[in-house]
Amino acid sequence: MKLAIYGYGNIGKGVELAAKQNPDVTVTGVYTRRDPSSVKTLTGLPVYAADEILSHKSEIDVVVICGGSATDLPDMTPMLAEQFCVVDSFDTHAKIPQHFARVDDAAKRGGNTALICGGWDPGMFSLNRLYAQAILPDGKDYTFWGRGVSQGHSDAIRRIEGVVDARQYTVPIPEALEAVRSGKQPELTTRQKHRRECYVVAAEGADRAKIEQAIKTMPNYFDEYDTTVHFISLEELQRDHKELPHGGVVLRSGKTGLNGEHTHTIEYHLTLDSNPEFTSGVLVALARAVDRLHRRGELGCKTIFDIAPADLSPLSGEALRKNLL
Repeated sequence: MKLAIYGYGNIGKGVELAAKQNPDVTVTGVYTRRDPSSVKTLTGLPVYAADEILSHKSEIDVVVICGGSATDLPDMTPMLAEQFCVVDSFDTHAKIPQHFARVDDAAKRGGNTALICGGWDPGMFSLNRLYAQAILPDGKDYTFWGRGVSQGHSDAIRRIEGVVDARQYTVPIPEALEAVRSGKQPELTTRQKHRRECYVVAAEGADRAKIEQAIKTMPNYFDEYDTTVHFISLEELQRDHKELPHGGVVLRSGKTGLNGEHTHTIEYHLTLDSNPEFTSGVLVALARAVDRLHRRGELGCKTIFDIAPADLSPLSGEALRKNLL
C-alpha cells in the first residue's frame, strides 16, 4: 500500500514512524503547505508542495490527511476525497454528521473511498462503546479522557488571535470515575466528569483577558467545562510541556438477569506516552482497510464502525484464525 502524508505536524510525523513498523506500507511522499525545502522528515522522505499532489496521483493509494479539526479538515478532506482515497482524524464530535455528509458526497463523485474520525476518540473508543452497548443493552456509557494533552483542543487555542503556542490538558474528575467503576451508574454532567487546564504563550502586547475569554467560551471545546488558563513563557512551554501524553477510559455499566440483579462493568483503558504516535498507528491500520474496501468497490465515506476487524490487519484470515481467535 502506497501512502501519502498530507501535512507534516505531529500526526504527519507519527504516520511516517507508524509506516516503518508495517512492512506492507510505503510512504511515497509528504505534502506540505510550507516551503518544501524547509521541511526535513524523520526518515528522509521526499517532500512536495501541497498543491503538487495531483501530479503524483499514480504513486498514491491512500492519502492520510494530517491537519487540525478546527479549520483544516472540514475543507481538506472533502477536497482530497474527490481525487483520492483518504483517511482523516476529525475529532469535533458535534460536527461529525455534517463532515461525513460532505466527505461522502465528494468521495462518491470521485469514485473513491474515505474514512473520517480515525484515531482513538473518535475511533477506538467509539468502537468499544458500540461493542459494550451491543453486549449490555441495559446499561450506561461513560468516557473519561486524560490526564493528557488534547491535540485538537491545543490546536483550537493556537488559532486564537494573539496566541503563539498552547497546550491543553484534559483532566478527569477522580470522584466521578470511581463512582462509575463501583457500578452506581451515576448521572454526570460534562462539567462533573472533566476539567480543562490550558497553558498559553501569548504574543507580546496581546490582550490576555480577551484570549482567556475566547478560550473559556469556545463552543464544542471549552464552554461546558471548568477551564483554567495559565499564561506562561515559550521557554516554560518548551521545557515543561513538550511531550504529548494522553489516554483515557471507556466504561459501560450494565445489568443482566430476570430482575437486573447482576451488575457488569466493561472497561477499555489507554495510557499513551505519545498521543500523535498512537493516533497515527490507528490511521495507518485504517488506511489499509480503506485500500481494501476501495479494491472491492465499496465507495463513499466510512467510519470505524464500517470496518471489519480483519481488514485492519496485514495478516491473512488463516493466520488470524490460527493465532488470534
